[in-house]
Amino acid sequence: MLQSVLRPIYRWVWSDATRRGRKLLSFSAVEADGGRDIARAAELTTDPLLRRLYLVHAADEERHAELFRSRGVALLAESAAQAPMGVQSAWLAPGERGLDDVRVGAESEDSLLAFLHLSEKGAARDFAAYRDVLDNDPSTKAVFESILHDEQFHMRYTYVQLGRIAPRRRGWLLWKARLSRLWKAYLRIAAALAGAIGAVILTIQYFIIAPPFAMLAKRSSAREPEGWSPVAPERSGGLKRQY
Repeated sequence: MLQSVLRPIYRWVWSDATRRGRKLLSFSAVEADGGRDIARAAELTTDPLLRRLYLVHAADEERHAELFRSRGVALLAESAAQAPMGVQSAWLAPGERGLDDVRVGAESEDSLLAFLHLSEKGAARDFAAYRDVLDNDPSTKAVFESILHDEQFHMRYTYVQLGRIAPRRRGWLLWKARLSRLWKAYLRIAAALAGAIGAVILTIQYFIIAPPFAMLAKRSSAREPEGWSPVAPERSGGLKRQY
């Protein structure tokens, strides 16, 4: 339902080739970062099956990063990337957030799987929505189509492995991960809102509040005589004391 409501926004976000290319490059950076986190998880786990799955997952993320990077560079080359950047609207069409900067070494095995599952599920949903509005760009649409196949596999294996490792706690762990993601989303929105409010306040101060004070200071300086001013005799005594 939400994706249907956001579809016109996604269509506008992905309509500009330059913006499209820059978004793909940002997606590439996120995928590469997620791949490094998952490779680190493979190093830390003591479960041989999870280690193999994590290594496959990390390799997929690196491949996704290369696909996004190659297509993003091609789009920017085609669309004269030296043009002004314009509105990026990253928050309107975010990419995969990976592990939301979760500390892999500080997470338990089951908590990490819950985070991964929700991340892959959200990425599969969003990438499917982006693919559906890219009929005018078959090459970029094909990139999302290829990546979606892997995202669905990642979503399935993390859910199955979470059930294997913590069968009785799977539901609670997923809800806990959802609450954590919601809290981080709130912090991102709050930070963006605070930045916007700060920009508005500073603009008001600069264009509305500061000019009257500047005019008063200019008028006051105009009344001041130029050059040196004579000092009263009682204030021109010898320098025999500190004050």
